Amino acid sequence: MSPVVRRLLFWTPRVLGIAFAAFISIFAMDVFTAHYSLPQLLVALGMHLIPTALVVVALIVAWRWEWVGAALFFGLGVAYIVTMWGRFPLNVYFAIAGPAFLMGLLFLLGWIYRKELRARG
Repeated sequence: MSPVVRRLLFWTPRVLGIAFAAFISIFAMDVFTAHYSLPQLLVALGMHLIPTALVVVALIVAWRWEWVGAALFFGLGVAYIVTMWGRFPLNVYFAIAGPAFLMGLLFLLGWIYRKELRARG
């Protein structure tokens, strides 16, 4: 495996995880359009940021233990589809669960090829 491929396979799921967490945190901004008092606003914002926190926790775990992270990201994708099924058009499920499945696959590949990824050369 070439050094470029090793580097890409190592860093791609991590960078995608950070970008995905930023992407889904954007959806929490809708609480600012409602007319809440400050305590209500903070509670609503905290509730809307729970999915982001789950992604960040999965990313932190996956950074160290790739196989556990792969299972967590697959689980997050499945959980989203199961809990939200029938509420949105199909493209929404691809936009939210798709990146979670992709990161799960990339972390799984990173775990499978971990010895080659850590090799010097």
